[in-house]
Amino acid sequence: MGVIEDSAMLDASLQGSEGLDKQFLAAPVKSAVDKFQLLPEFLKVRGLVKQHLESFNYFVKTEIKKIVRANDLVTSRYDPSVYLRYKDVWIGKPSVVVDGVTDSLTPQKCRLSDMTYAAPIFVNIEYCNGSHGHNTHPQFKKDVVIGRMPIMLRSSSCVLYGKDEDELAKLGLYALEQNESYISLYLYAFEFTFINFS
Repeated sequence: MGVIEDSAMLDASLQGSEGLDKQFLAAPVKSAVDKFQLLPEFLKVRGLVKQHLESFNYFVKTEIKKIVRANDLVTSRYDPSVYLRYKDVWIGKPSVVVDGVTDSLTPQKCRLSDMTYAAPIFVNIEYCNGSHGHNTHPQFKKDVVIGRMPIMLRSSSCVLYGKDEDELAKLGLYALEQNESYISLYLYAFEFTFINFS
């Protein structure tokens, strides 16, 4: 739910109530005490974790590409013909490589194995490793892993994204366990939200 939908919901709720000072309600909130009093209403409209999921999804789909685009070229100080250029970047599906074999991950597997629920960061690159006029033709590589990124549960990169109860059960995540898995996420989100409001 974006700002426009939130604004529309607020306008709809205010139309039925007369005698409210709309200017007062639209004015910026200045004190930390007033901000804290808004928290229950904010949670009713947006939920506790939704804003963090939207932020994470935006980073994974958009921001990481902008960051790489802004820093796409790495050149040698000593020979400018030696370079590496990042052409594209994306986050893969959660997985782990063990003995050269890639195995998909679920939050349940990670919890039982005490592993980080993470996905590989892939890039396509163009590079030239020739020096002083030798072998200066650009070369290309695709699907190069440059790191791993922890994945937020229920984000667009998570295997749980868009799954119903039956599909979650097939993945070994039952309703009760699912709620337990989210406790730490909720506590983190509440702490983050509270610190930002203060």
